Amino acid sequence: MTLLRPSENRRRTLIDLFSGAGGMSYGFHAHPSFRVVAAFDGERGKPSSGIGRSGCNETFRINLDVAPVSTDLARVDDALIEAARRDVLDGLDLDVLSACPPCTGFSRTNPKNHLDDDDRNNLVLRTAHWVRTLRPRVLVMENARELLKGNFVHHFDALRLQLDRMGYDVRATVHMLDRFGLPQRRERALVIATRLTVGAKGLEDLWHGYEVERTATHVRRGIGHLPPVAAGERHPDDPFHVSPGINNATLARVRAIPVDGGSWIDLRDRRDADLLMTPAMKRYVAARDFGSHPDVYGRMAWNRPSVTIKRECAHVGNGRYSHPEQHRLCTLRELALLQGFPEQFRFGGVSLSNQYRHIGDAVPPLISYQLAHVVEWMFTGEKPEVADCVLPGTSLRAEDIKPAPSHPRPDCRENECSAEGSLIAQG
Repeated sequence: MTLLRPSENRRRTLIDLFSGAGGMSYGFHAHPSFRVVAAFDGERGKPSSGIGRSGCNETFRINLDVAPVSTDLARVDDALIEAARRDVLDGLDLDVLSACPPCTGFSRTNPKNHLDDDDRNNLVLRTAHWVRTLRPRVLVMENARELLKGNFVHHFDALRLQLDRMGYDVRATVHMLDRFGLPQRRERALVIATRLTVGAKGLEDLWHGYEVERTATHVRRGIGHLPPVAAGERHPDDPFHVSPGINNATLARVRAIPVDGGSWIDLRDRRDADLLMTPAMKRYVAARDFGSHPDVYGRMAWNRPSVTIKRECAHVGNGRYSHPEQHRLCTLRELALLQGFPEQFRFGGVSLSNQYRHIGDAVPPLISYQLAHVVEWMFTGEKPEVADCVLPGTSLRAEDIKPAPSHPRPDCRENECSAEGSLIAQG
């Protein structure tokens, strides 16, 4: 077996597709063995905006010192990919290709996705064109769990078939990422494919025999140390510790919601409920049909992981994104920390709402740093210590990692791991 080690003069190369704010790339950038050589993203903000509007490429540039190419990846043809290979790699082999297409068309949180196959889902198979031309030794992909378990899994099946034909071993898993120390309940699909002889490995291999102290994944650990700010206020010591202003009616509603995990549902029994509740809230109460709606205007709870942070997290009415105690939306810095960004991370662009989208769209760097260690393990054959895979500046600490109980964990490799909620499909 030939094991590949970076030379003193060349770190392993990585190209990032759908690079966003750099969540996936940052974890590899922080690892000494890797170098991000190029990134590509269309910079879409809200659905009605066009290419180049979100400002995520500026966020990527100021944190990774690489300026992504702003381009519609749905329209890139093989000739342009070949040009990228020639101009960017300049004769070098590509070690890692990251491709994290938009998850909007897969996510079960969008009710249309139960019936309609979003055109953006076709971007999953487009990745095969880049793999065929660039021949990366390793491919990494992150997406919503429905990439592997949803109604439109045929997109991934088609990609997998192409990867199989090109000689790649594929590991496809679904995990709750708080298992790996993220202070958030975030269920995601992770795909690692390789043509290295060692075969594909995953985070479950890295963490085998270990677990994280649960308090390390709580909101209190993630943001409890930050100084208070009011809605619409920017902290003088951190320009990204800022929360958008809210109008008087919304502020009154948030003030009335109980601290530490309360919801608008708790407003029903108040004497001023008719004034505080929106018309939509009143309709849900009348129909006694709440579904997932209690999370709207909800507060986070100190002693639990946060809810999933989604791209539209810039308003208290879009989910359980209110501070556990302070009467406001969680700040940009607070949501970034809960999404596994390090405290020194900066955000570009001029729109605060788009900066919130940068966070919700991102692969958590706390997780991608661990993925970088897994990929390096695949290259060298040397398994890292889990405690050495903690991204500096995040809420996770080496001392939070402890041996798992002596009874063996279920083997997830064949089908579905009920103890973890993880599905693994392995080629």
